[in-house]
Amino acid sequence: MLKNNYKYILFLLTLAVLSCAKRGTIDGGLKDTIAPVLKMSFPANYSTNFKGNTIKLNFDEYVKLKDVSKQLIISPPMAKAPEISPQTASKTITIKFNDSLQANTTYSLNFGQSIEDNNEGNPLSQLKYIFSTGTYIDSLALSGTIKDAHDKKADKFVSVMLYEVNAKFKDSVVYKDNPRYITNTLDSAKTFKLENLKAGKYLLVALKDENNNNKFNSKREKIGFHKAYITIPNDTIFEVKLFKEVSPFKAFRPSQSSGNRLTMGYEGNPKNLKITLKNKNETIPVIITKVPEKDSVQIWYKPVKLDSLHIAVTKDKYAQDFVSRIKNQKNDTLSISPKQNKIVPLRENLTLKSSIPLVHFDNTKMQLTNKDSVAVEFKTEYDEWKQELKFIFKKEPLEKYKIKLLPGALIDFMERKNDSLTFVFNTINTSDYGNLRVKLENVKQFPVIVELTNAKGTVIASEYSESNTAIDFNLLEPDLFTLRVIYDENKNKVWDSGNYLEKRQAEEVIYFPKEIDVRANWDVEQTFNLKL
Repeated sequence: MLKNNYKYILFLLTLAVLSCAKRGTIDGGLKDTIAPVLKMSFPANYSTNFKGNTIKLNFDEYVKLKDVSKQLIISPPMAKAPEISPQTASKTITIKFNDSLQANTTYSLNFGQSIEDNNEGNPLSQLKYIFSTGTYIDSLALSGTIKDAHDKKADKFVSVMLYEVNAKFKDSVVYKDNPRYITNTLDSAKTFKLENLKAGKYLLVALKDENNNNKFNSKREKIGFHKAYITIPNDTIFEVKLFKEVSPFKAFRPSQSSGNRLTMGYEGNPKNLKITLKNKNETIPVIITKVPEKDSVQIWYKPVKLDSLHIAVTKDKYAQDFVSRIKNQKNDTLSISPKQNKIVPLRENLTLKSSIPLVHFDNTKMQLTNKDSVAVEFKTEYDEWKQELKFIFKKEPLEKYKIKLLPGALIDFMERKNDSLTFVFNTINTSDYGNLRVKLENVKQFPVIVELTNAKGTVIASEYSESNTAIDFNLLEPDLFTLRVIYDENKNKVWDSGNYLEKRQAEEVIYFPKEIDVRANWDVEQTFNLKL
């Protein structure tokens, strides 16, 4: 009995203790937000007369490496990448050089964001280790900004380089040799600073180095350069604009796409392109059209029974011959479709697209009427390159238009005619559009191209001015627009990129700093000072 009472009392005491206990979860403490600290390095940072090939960095906590191959910038660059270990968490990072060091040279290792603590990933930003193989550390610097020559937003991870201009210097150095000094904008900054430089004359180059080899590949990479050589010391803040060179024209082997069409890819500018097809000594008539949104053209020919075609491609001084095997394939068929949806913007021409190039169109077999079935006068204009037929007429708001194509109104390259076709389009009220007037100030030279782009960078409206400073963009669909002005130096009405070997910069583009909000039934006037 006494034993049972003892058990009962013990049970009650246990319940009492549990009921007094506080419910809840164990607190983990404050989150670690402190970056690692470099405690010591061997040899010491900013050492001179460096003789070895190994550096050790000791930290106050366990650290790990992240994207070190991309983040670490060594200046001057080395032909062979150093070994960096360990790749696991450690308090010590070891750098072993696999390349011989230059005599009397200051080296800089910038680790960017590659070193972070093991627990929370707090980065030790822009840790620099400096040493010299000579008796002193070079201390001069050069600063500047990076921009894109055409686009408003600049690229990330742009390499900025200095090439020493001496008796052995040639312009081709950017294609073949490492620079004397290098830094990188990394993933955020659009500014650069080259430090620990020695006095001298240099070529300043910026490069979007896609393959990280410190050499310029003109087919793949953007480049920017300062036209004049730079003498250091220099306290100027330099601006370098990146551009992608237009590659020299080159045609690729055509492939058969149908029984009456070849497709040929190219690189470069296809302007003045000529293509000749031959079956033995017989020349076959062709029409050349553009593949939309691709660097390719379509070579149209009338179906012929043969085994192969000889294709001669010429453009200016370029010439290339191909032989294409011809298989028995299905021929293309003619179809006509509207470029716009049911609503035709008042700024645009009503446009029809043809699946096969047209060679004849008869306006007497075309009818354009409004909602009251009243005939509307129109003209037609055909763009063979784009395979588009435009109907040019005065469009009225809140109107309904019907286009009727009678049989035979259109004849394609294969001599086939259209069947009866009808297309219906509507327009909306002018109050559904907005108007924008741009007043240009401090235009340094004419002509200029004034463009409005949308959020995707697509050009929505463009005006060419040879003297006017008041530019009107009427009947705009409501949107936020980016405004830019291009100085058209060669007067060809398009923006032209630059060329490094020709020492030609891209044509200057100036962006209005803010987006312009154009709303329905608004009249917006915006002053654009091109000097600001």
